[in-house]
Amino acid sequence: MKHLLKLSDLSSEQIIEILDLADTLKDENKKGIEHHHLKGKTLGMIFTKASTRTRVSFEVGMYQLGGNALFLSGNDLQIGRGEPIEDTARVLSRFLDGIMIRTFKQDDVEKLAEYGSIPIINGLTDYCHPCQVLADLQTIREFKGKLEGLKLAFIGDGNNMANSLIVGCIKVGMSVAIACPKGYEPDADIVKWGYAEGKLTITDSPLEAAQGADVVYTDVWASMGQEGEAQIRRKAFEGFQVNDALMSVTNPGAMVLHCLPAHREEEITAKVLEEHANEIFEEAENRMHAQKAVLVKLLK
Repeated sequence: MKHLLKLSDLSSEQIIEILDLADTLKDENKKGIEHHHLKGKTLGMIFTKASTRTRVSFEVGMYQLGGNALFLSGNDLQIGRGEPIEDTARVLSRFLDGIMIRTFKQDDVEKLAEYGSIPIINGLTDYCHPCQVLADLQTIREFKGKLEGLKLAFIGDGNNMANSLIVGCIKVGMSVAIACPKGYEPDADIVKWGYAEGKLTITDSPLEAAQGADVVYTDVWASMGQEGEAQIRRKAFEGFQVNDALMSVTNPGAMVLHCLPAHREEEITAKVLEEHANEIFEEAENRMHAQKAVLVKLLK
């Protein structure tokens, strides 16, 4: 494991190793046990997309690991003035021990890895969100005691979250059902992979997807950069809400997860969100623990 660019680059065993380490680091953190595995290491954090959880979790995580994190916004770097990503990769590789980037194009992440000489971590692109799904899997296993054999239903846009959930869940032995309006399906190549490698359902019926689910997952209907489509999407996603009616067809004790931020009464009702707040905010906390495990694997 040299980078974390997308979950499809990792084996099932590597994903489980990351989750096991994340659990250990979380337990040590709760007990106040210091684990300065990355003393003297520095992580550069490039942001061309704004963030709450990604920035705070990586910055605090590096501090807890004994290292240092540098916040580098797109406006502060020469990337914002036209410097090629190839040159940025080669320059920053001479200063830093690793780079986390949260941006729009997956190609930018891949180029950083190609031209740089240090580990690259994908903090989010329009294509995938591997760090979030590692935290999701950690949370599911925490609450359910296992991953293999469980069913996850994703209700909403076939976006970067849907793409990464398909890959991550199938690699750990879960089945996945995606409910999205026609025209909003996940990436075609990922869907093809999912059909071939595991149990995947793509449907435009939220109730069909949620039937017998152990985990229900949703995300905002209009992601960052899609604000201009908000009205069109609101209409397209009518009926794709996680609410009491949808939860009534899931398995007893089904979890609800949301990568946040949540738009109450759009993709999820306030009632369902608050009933499952413990799971959702544990999921948010686990971003830090899962990412710390990735950092230790890559930078130690």
